[in-house]
Amino acid sequence: MWNLPNSLTIARIFMVPVLVAVLLTEFPDREFWGLGIFLLAAATDLMDGIIARRTKRITVTGALLDPVADKLLISAAFISLVELNLAPSWMVTCIVGREFAVTALRMVAIERRIPIAANAWGKAKTGAQVVAVALLILGHQLGQWIVLGALALWIALALTLASMAIYFIRNWGVVLGADR
Repeated sequence: MWNLPNSLTIARIFMVPVLVAVLLTEFPDREFWGLGIFLLAAATDLMDGIIARRTKRITVTGALLDPVADKLLISAAFISLVELNLAPSWMVTCIVGREFAVTALRMVAIERRIPIAANAWGKAKTGAQVVAVALLILGHQLGQWIVLGALALWIALALTLASMAIYFIRNWGVVLGADR
């Protein structure tokens, strides 16, 4: 259980409250500190999977903790951005809701011993969310370029909803119990 990929995942989980505290506490350059923490946490998401596959250290613990860590990071970051008035709550609700919906689908599938692997849409969604959060964290630091954060958020929302639809369409049999 205790290996480098799992350690990176656990580190990501511990970075979440630090990120929220930094973003929601007023002090000089908090945006840059928040961005650094967020990007470091996002990098651990990328690295833990690569290292686990290349070193053949994929564990059940890692397979269970990694998606939880991902959802904690993205949800906490977006919810903090709502608190800072940098992201509309309805958009963040859609994004966080998708994470819960797809997690529920995966839990049903796991119970029925049907693997649902990540797909290109899910990876594109994650990438778009990371870019959107990063740009939105910078918020007012971007000056006239603040519109980039809003555009990135719209793209992230579109990919989030598209990926959810694709996961459910491709795995509707799991939901209906047709696999039994």
